[in-house]
Amino acid sequence: MEKIDFLDSRVAFESKSDKELKSMEFLFRMMSKPRLTKITSKIGLQAVRWNLPFVHKLVERTVFKQFCGGKTLEESVKVIKELESYGVSTILDYGAEGRESESEFDHTVKQTMASLEFASNYKAVPIVSTKITGLARTQLLIDYQKKKGQLNAEESEEFQRVIDRVDSICKKAKETDVCVMIDAEESPFQDTIDRICEMMMERYNTENVVVYHTFQLYRKDKLDYLKRLYDDCVKKDYYLGAKLVRGAYMEKERRWAKQGGYPSPIHETKDDTDRDYNAGIMFCVERYERIALCNASHNRRSAQAMVDKINELGLPTNHPRLNFCQLYGMSDFITFNLANEGYNLTKYVPYGPIDEVIPYLIRRAQENTAVSGEMNREYGMIVKEMKRRKLW
Repeated sequence: MEKIDFLDSRVAFESKSDKELKSMEFLFRMMSKPRLTKITSKIGLQAVRWNLPFVHKLVERTVFKQFCGGKTLEESVKVIKELESYGVSTILDYGAEGRESESEFDHTVKQTMASLEFASNYKAVPIVSTKITGLARTQLLIDYQKKKGQLNAEESEEFQRVIDRVDSICKKAKETDVCVMIDAEESPFQDTIDRICEMMMERYNTENVVVYHTFQLYRKDKLDYLKRLYDDCVKKDYYLGAKLVRGAYMEKERRWAKQGGYPSPIHETKDDTDRDYNAGIMFCVERYERIALCNASHNRRSAQAMVDKINELGLPTNHPRLNFCQLYGMSDFITFNLANEGYNLTKYVPYGPIDEVIPYLIRRAQENTAVSGEMNREYGMIVKEMKRRKLW
């Protein structure tokens, strides 16, 4: 079996100048301090809401620069082309979430449509990502789940507008030959998102994968759900687009479960999550003829497991339905070392005005702090490259 050298820091950071590497070292060192991250996240969110100019500049020069492509699609071109020069594609995401008004939802649709049109002109942008909470009121999604779809007349009309928005995006994706990836979110309304994704995949994935669903494998029920959905796609003759992630709302999920008096929907241990995640990867790779997989992991063992399975089945490294993905600004040691060996790699690149993407940026900082093992490895790789360059 081919073993990828994920510890090759030269390949991992070849795209970074000495100045950029030093900036990364400072930022990741700060994010490794949980108490500091928690305090600055709260202060930063309020300061941005108050529109304090110096805070905007500080955010733009630090976390925004590290984790986002730009404030507009045009600004993101530089990042797209730089990634492409190293064999890495881009998943574009207009960083809107948690919207609450009809005008905001329509604005998100407009921006997502623009992203799809933009991506159709760039071979290196095969996918555009979107969130249902950028297209619908969160409470409506919660109510649909609680009431098992039995909404009153007014709610039903509002929910139909949500379906129409998502459908218009998926239709545009098919027309432009660009895929759309629908993110997973939080469990109080994830079942609602599941139903919407299933509807869109059955409608648009008849000839190939246009719509990707996202499966959070830290959920105890999602491996079985992935398998059930595969059976459904075989029965109804459509293709399954599967983006696999571990999950991003661990603290919220446990807090909500405690407050609601119900068992936590997520696994108690990381080992259990890892087991289901890797089992999901194996399940999808083995069924590549019907499933297009996006292994969206920052875990090198999961990346290596997929590499091993691809090799075991004798499939080409660049098979169009077998893809890896990491967030822009993170896990470059996985991304660029895999791309260097000829595998399909994408970076998830958010863009948008700073005040709109700040919730995403805060979540990135908090997740990095929470996953201490991965965080330490990330920081250690940066330091390793700095030492190699004699900057440390």
